[in-house]
Amino acid sequence: MSPADLPGVVPSPNVWDSPDVYELENLAVDRGGLLEAAMRSVRDWAGADVLDVGCGTGFHLPRFAATARTVVGVEPHPPLLRRALGRVRDLPGVRVLHGAAGALPLPAASVDVAHARWAYFFGPGCEPGLAELERVVRPGGAAFVVDNDATRSTFGRWFSAALPGYDQAAVDRFFARRGWVAERLDVAWEFERREDLEAVVRIEFAPAHAERFLAGHAGTVVDYAVVLRWRRF
Repeated sequence: MSPADLPGVVPSPNVWDSPDVYELENLAVDRGGLLEAAMRSVRDWAGADVLDVGCGTGFHLPRFAATARTVVGVEPHPPLLRRALGRVRDLPGVRVLHGAAGALPLPAASVDVAHARWAYFFGPGCEPGLAELERVVRPGGAAFVVDNDATRSTFGRWFSAALPGYDQAAVDRFFARRGWVAERLDVAWEFERREDLEAVVRIEFAPAHAERFLAGHAGTVVDYAVVLRWRRF
């Protein structure tokens, strides 16, 4: 089965086309663990059943598995699915399934915590995925969506320049009307090498934008504003 066979799949050229470079991005973002701490303060996953929607190469699955009872990753893109399966093959209680956010391959009320990081939930148009979260998260559980904040930070300015049609206020209103809380956090990309930062910028933005951003930014750190959206069930 290919992504085209799954409902509502949104291609992700950054990780789909350059998974090795995207791995550098995963390693660089939020090294201090601010996002995980904020999520835990809402609903800890210690001893819980966790779902990672759009898990990609499975980067976050071992992190959840360190304390969760079970972890399942759902990924629509077969090459990434294979990487995720290889990453967790020796971890008990961890599964990776082929599927899409709009039709999760899980029974109702089967997870306590759902997590999606820069995956599918982009505001208007993601209603099927939000309905699926309502279906699979148990009462007392919570869902988290990690999103960009286009209104501030160096990365936010880059994002706004590259996607001038993106309406942050409209996205915020969309989620607020559906009972989601928006928590604004300041994290960073912190790379060990300048060439790694440059490689990541080049998979995140079109060439003309990427080269302009890099020319105007020195060093190996980029301040990065994010929105942690969450909802209790």
